[in-house]
Amino acid sequence: KIAPGALNFTQSCWVCFATDEDDRTAEWVRPCRCRGSTKWVHQSCLQRWVDEKQRGNSTARVACPQCNAEYLIVFPKLGPVVYVLDLADRLISKACPFAAAGIMVGSIYWTAVTYGAVTVMQVVGHKEGLDVMERADPLFLLIGLPTIPVMLILGKMIRWEDYVLRLWRKYSNKLQILNSIFPGIGCPVPRIPAEASPLADHVSATRILCGALVFPTIATIVGKLMFSSVNSNLQRTILGGIAFVAIKGAFKVYFKQQQYLRQAHRKILNFPETEEA
Repeated sequence: KIAPGALNFTQSCWVCFATDEDDRTAEWVRPCRCRGSTKWVHQSCLQRWVDEKQRGNSTARVACPQCNAEYLIVFPKLGPVVYVLDLADRLISKACPFAAAGIMVGSIYWTAVTYGAVTVMQVVGHKEGLDVMERADPLFLLIGLPTIPVMLILGKMIRWEDYVLRLWRKYSNKLQILNSIFPGIGCPVPRIPAEASPLADHVSATRILCGALVFPTIATIVGKLMFSSVNSNLQRTILGGIAFVAIKGAFKVYFKQQQYLRQAHRKILNFPETEEA
């Protein structure tokens, strides 16, 4: 026999856990294939839950977390004016990322063009640089000027000091003169320390970028200080750049070798023992 009242079914909301007996006027919905205690849910509770999942994007699809059935969400029909405005809003939302990317690329391009023109006037000379760019083909300028900062950055990424340092460490025993110039470069080490990757962190990348963009200015200054007797601005700047790279590279090789030796000779001490009270 079936007990009295056994066929009475009580609806329970799986969001707020309230039943139909708690609020007789609440609107209920069965949005998915679930059965049992997760079959029914308040319309208002489900609306709030869907809002949390969509995060402001009313067109995002939402599915049941239990059975993965997609909820059927319908909207009231829009009037012609609202429909046009909604369509325009969607088109603008989709086009804005591409427009922003285009603006960013264009800004970087024209910044590179400006930097290339300034570099030409700085290296060749103000009047000579203007004359060269005025006589040049505009298409050549639009293609050639932006490549100047690109080539400077690529050249800065060539770490020739590391290759020189490896060769010196390998053949320093055969070339005793190197020990007199760079003390300790040929000394034996108890272990081979691990060396960090050149671009292992963002600081190295920013140093490469800044160093490459500042290099023409430094080359011009060094050229004026060391080769003031040279009349040509271009030759003076080239000589200044070569001298700066050579001097900086020598100091960098010495500094990195000293860091290498310091790492190779480091020791880990015993933990200090404390007397028990």
